[in-house]
Amino acid sequence: MHRYLVVANRTLAGSHLFEQLSELTRHDRCSFHVVVPAEPPRNRAWTESEARSIAAARLEQALARFAALDADVDGEVGDADPTLPPGPSRWLRLDLPHRLEGKTGLRVIHVIGHPEPAAAGSG
Repeated sequence: MHRYLVVANRTLAGSHLFEQLSELTRHDRCSFHVVVPAEPPRNRAWTESEARSIAAARLEQALARFAALDADVDGEVGDADPTLPPGPSRWLRLDLPHRLEGKTGLRVIHVIGHPEPAAAGSG
């Protein structure tokens, strides 16, 4: 069985990610662990509890969607800012996928998607 770590936030519900995970399951039995950063809303005041709640709801929706995959899927809410500077695409600006691959020796698949539409009241 191949095990994958999926770290996603605003692109979590996008078709690009789902298609990539589906493709991986076509080749072998897979297990996916989804981590959703507890990123706070950017356009208003927030509490840490609210940020974690938003991420937990996003995770729950993703796990329900990924249940359609022929794979074992679980997940958790992660830290809001794992020591990275603020701003859009900060992970890519720091070349996180490549750096992670170099440090771990594991294959990193970078899926480029589009942010999911914002739900009313989700910030």
